[in-house]
Amino acid sequence: MQIKRCCLCLFAFMALLPATAAELPFVSPMFSDNMVLQRGKPNPIWGWVKPGEVVKVEIAGHTAKAVADADGRWQAEIQPPAPGGHYTIKIVGPDRTVEFHEVLVGDVWLCGGQSNMELGIGLVNNAAEEIASANHPEIRLFLLNHKVSYSPASVPDGTWKICSPQTITEGGWQGFSAVAYFFGRRVQQDIHVPVGLIEDCWGGTPVESWTSPAVLHKVGGYDPKLAEIERLSTKPGPQYGSFLMHWLDEYDMGISNKWEAADMNDSPWQTVQIPGAFGEMGLADVPCICWFRKEVTLPNPLPTGKATIYLGSIEKMDTTYINGHWVGESSWVENPRAYDITGGILKPGTNLVVIRVFKWESKNGFLSGPDVMRLELGDKTAIPLAGDWKGKLSCNAKPPHPMPLDFENYPTMPAVLNLEMIDPVAPLAIKGAIWYQGEANFTQAYRYRTLLPAMIGDWRNLFGQGDFPFYIVSLPAFMQRRSEPGTDGWTELREAQALTAQNVPHCGLAVTVDTGDADNIHPKNKVPVGERLAYCALAETYGEKIPYQGPTFTSMKPLPGALKLNLTHTDGGLVVQGDKLGEFSVAGKDRQWHWATARIDGDAVVVSSPEVPDPVAARYAWQANPLATLYNGAGLPAVPFRTDDWPESTGN
Repeated sequence: MQIKRCCLCLFAFMALLPATAAELPFVSPMFSDNMVLQRGKPNPIWGWVKPGEVVKVEIAGHTAKAVADADGRWQAEIQPPAPGGHYTIKIVGPDRTVEFHEVLVGDVWLCGGQSNMELGIGLVNNAAEEIASANHPEIRLFLLNHKVSYSPASVPDGTWKICSPQTITEGGWQGFSAVAYFFGRRVQQDIHVPVGLIEDCWGGTPVESWTSPAVLHKVGGYDPKLAEIERLSTKPGPQYGSFLMHWLDEYDMGISNKWEAADMNDSPWQTVQIPGAFGEMGLADVPCICWFRKEVTLPNPLPTGKATIYLGSIEKMDTTYINGHWVGESSWVENPRAYDITGGILKPGTNLVVIRVFKWESKNGFLSGPDVMRLELGDKTAIPLAGDWKGKLSCNAKPPHPMPLDFENYPTMPAVLNLEMIDPVAPLAIKGAIWYQGEANFTQAYRYRTLLPAMIGDWRNLFGQGDFPFYIVSLPAFMQRRSEPGTDGWTELREAQALTAQNVPHCGLAVTVDTGDADNIHPKNKVPVGERLAYCALAETYGEKIPYQGPTFTSMKPLPGALKLNLTHTDGGLVVQGDKLGEFSVAGKDRQWHWATARIDGDAVVVSSPEVPDPVAARYAWQANPLATLYNGAGLPAVPFRTDDWPESTGN
């Protein structure tokens, strides 16, 4: 099963060409009106002029100078004034002066990850109330726009804004990151200094996309992909961040021949039935790219309201056009395609629907039944799409035909987001980072034990501010609950996150196993996620004496027919939230797992099973969507754990 954010929106497929110093901005866009400077340490401020020119920076009587290097980059390090504001930064160059107003001094947090960090305030529980109350002028928001690069970039794409009900809904995926906002809101309420939040994330992206080429070479296993990225960086054309998109450009003749065009003559094409076309075309067992075209007749006048095209699930990737206009694409196989059709695309009378399918494994790339496929108009009238289509083979990719290095149509290439969305932010002075990611790596959970610590070290080295705090969101519950004990990649990814928080200095873990949704990889309950991250920061970074983590396994003691599991972080004592204490399992030397009964014994839990007379190992909440009812008195959930180190599904 593949889990990642559905790519139903346009991506920033942009070629990023090298810029000269004359083309680069006098001051990096990381600095602007409404920004937050990091208190308590020198703040690098930088930009570009001619080599050798002098730039002076001033704020509240503090000054610093810099001389541009041979590439024209200047960087001044200025000590900030007292926390608060409202300050003005003046930057004087040889031929220009700029001023930034409404500048605050406080703490700046970098907020990274994939879609659950990206998910905006407009998509959470009680969104209208949260937005209406988001009037926090002492919180500032910087949202980096989505871009990729195949070589180091210099200029970030974003700007600082004052947090308000209006600005928090602007940009992003339905507004500014909800997790980042709830984190910042709680931190600011407690420490009473301004907080700057930098949203630097992209849905569906793996951890290796956020890690530098140099570090990935050291980790190992990425050299072929990095070499291909280097090759692609020398070629003209868009930089997708996706090997699949480049592969399609190279091998799909339908692109160059514009088979999506409304005026293209498809009369020589084969008439086929959809679903089922690939078998009729003799391609059931062949990886291939095929195009399909169908005309549909729509009423006059067209009903008002949003129209949507539904295609069901497709293996592996589809790209869908209507009347020559792109309306959506996805490589998430299990995701039922549902693409909204923007105004002006549909018309009364004859309309042309075109679908390009890259089929990799399935005998029939269209996986859903004919009743699912429809074009739904604004008044909910359904126009059936199953039946006769015109089809044509574009590329037979049967071996030994080359295949793409991966099969996702959005940025999953290693390093390309580090180069474009992390490099240009550094070496901004920051307090620390929060991180909500892992869904895209759950099939590589064991490898994540190496990848995430490597990325953290990479960022710390890049920013040059020591081992700054780094707080990790443990994956929430997801998928259907299993009836028997076992393991899965989602659970093992949680373990990799917990091990990273335990073993990497100045890291912490926000457990969210109780905030998920079995049917939605993007749960809406984001307040506890942000606030539990804030508890980590308030306790570990700011020194507040508050509970910040739920019960955590420390040691195991064998008892006759049972195991005693000792826990720490039991603030207020161990408690059960729910009907029963669960879920625990035990195994004997045969490594066969059985559900266990459990009871609280002070700061420990005693577990046993009549099916395991001599247990040697125990596990708690060890599945993607567990019954996890163990908490401490402060209301924080226990960290899922196991006492064994036996090989798991994603391998050792």
